[in-house]
Amino acid sequence: MEENRDYWKTEGRIFDIQRYSIHDGPGIRTIVFLKGCYLRCRWCCNPESQEYKIQTMTVAGKPKIMGQDITVEEVMAEIDKDEAYYRRSNGGITLSGGECLFQPDFSAALLKAAKEKGYHTAIESTGCAPYQEIQKLLPYLDLYLMDIKHMDSDKHKQFTGQPNERILENARQIAIDAKELIIRVPVIPTFNNTKEEIRAISEFAASLPNVKQLHLLPYHRLGQDKYTGLGRTYTLADIEPMAEEYMQGLLETAKHSGLACQIGG
Repeated sequence: MEENRDYWKTEGRIFDIQRYSIHDGPGIRTIVFLKGCYLRCRWCCNPESQEYKIQTMTVAGKPKIMGQDITVEEVMAEIDKDEAYYRRSNGGITLSGGECLFQPDFSAALLKAAKEKGYHTAIESTGCAPYQEIQKLLPYLDLYLMDIKHMDSDKHKQFTGQPNERILENARQIAIDAKELIIRVPVIPTFNNTKEEIRAISEFAASLPNVKQLHLLPYHRLGQDKYTGLGRTYTLADIEPMAEEYMQGLLETAKHSGLACQIGG
């Protein structure tokens, strides 16, 4: 009996689909960027993702609508264009944002459709959501890329708008329930780029069952112009990206945790 595919009609809100990516999971991937996020990270390179509402952003001097409502079936039609690349490279799809847990039913339906086609699935997520929402995605998820930004809840809230207790609690459970969990750390000057802070995060990551990898993601300014385009102020404008030598020092600190650590990912 053919499985009921009504879930292919599930509708969600995205702002971009990026093909031919070699980041955010293995092989060649298509990244689907969803609207809406629970956090307001000061360094966010996709500020157009934070609000669920559809926005107008000035890009290269011209207004551009950021956000569209789309069904799983319509997204899959775009994803399927690169099926041959996924097969050859063991690639697939990654849900990013924003935060895909902000739209858990759409995200779960999209991952389910991708698994039905035999694609590798991943999400890039903060884990900042009720755990029952995360559970909706896990049966169809091959790889969870989870940000752990800071171990100090007050500082976490200062720079992201939310405390970290739920995130850390969810990380402990995701490490048990997910097929694969990789911890990623956006390394931000003035926020978490000291050896002590990286050591604390890497030691926490190493304490999680089944976690073997940690990725350090260096701060960059690639999204700064978007803030101007949205009529917002980029509050980290005076912060300089870190030298490669400095990042290497943080990498060596992280490696003391015993995890396989790398810069980027």
